[in-house]
Amino acid sequence: MSELLQYVVTGLTTGSAYALVGLGIALIAQVTGVINFAQGQFVMLAGLLFAVLQEHRVPTVLAALAALAVTVLVGLALERLVLPRQAAGRTDQAIMLTIGASIVIEGIAFVTIGTEPKFARPFTAGEALRFGGASMDRQYLWVIGIAALVMLAVWLVLTHTRTGWAMRATAMDPDAARLSGISPSRMSLLVFLAAAALGAIGGIVLAPLQSPDASVGIGLGLKGFAAAVIGGLDRPAGAVAGGLAVGVVEALASGYLPSSQSGFADGIAYAVLLVALIARPTGLLRRVTGERV
Repeated sequence: MSELLQYVVTGLTTGSAYALVGLGIALIAQVTGVINFAQGQFVMLAGLLFAVLQEHRVPTVLAALAALAVTVLVGLALERLVLPRQAAGRTDQAIMLTIGASIVIEGIAFVTIGTEPKFARPFTAGEALRFGGASMDRQYLWVIGIAALVMLAVWLVLTHTRTGWAMRATAMDPDAARLSGISPSRMSLLVFLAAAALGAIGGIVLAPLQSPDASVGIGLGLKGFAAAVIGGLDRPAGAVAGGLAVGVVEALASGYLPSSQSGFADGIAYAVLLVALIARPTGLLRRVTGERV
């Protein structure tokens, strides 16, 4: 039981990061119809910048704010690149542009920062916490707690503010939203900025646990995409549930598979995605409805 609890805690921690990535992908897909395959690079970029700034003895709060600001600016640049294609109805080109942007961001990170992993200090120093026979690094609490607060904030914005209502209206019917005085292009900008911020927060809180390097973004993006699809691309809450599920299953597979096969754990997310698509093609949290004709 102690081993199981340890694996679940580890899975919830990494799953929280996947959930933030998946949530960003789901928000952009809902409002613009574009799958942002550069979402994982937001996590990589913010985590790497945060760690580099800490290595130069920049205070933790300032390092986090700087990494967040730079990542949001990159999100702004990506939206300006994608929006004209999406507005012209060339969603396929817009998606390809996000793939190209992902490769470019990774290349720039390799050239400017290097290939070696960087190391960030935990937010809170001290020994690991123990409960139920499991050991939990204090940073785990920061990851899970901050991710939960951010997800709650996104839910409150979407359900209790005019901006959130406008985003949801744009997601439902852009033409009707435009006739109601809502600017779909402005909503597109806002969701890209929000998605970049979500990825940045995930990268910053995860950096002390998993030393970031320039190569981690694509893997994180694909797992976040798997989380979003598993939960339902049109259900932000589903993306969160999918991310947590992927993280826990991945941790259990890594812990219980023989050491010679532990490398297969990275493929677990895609196996879960395949099973979910077969069993629930519409997503875990989406109701299947029928219409009598």
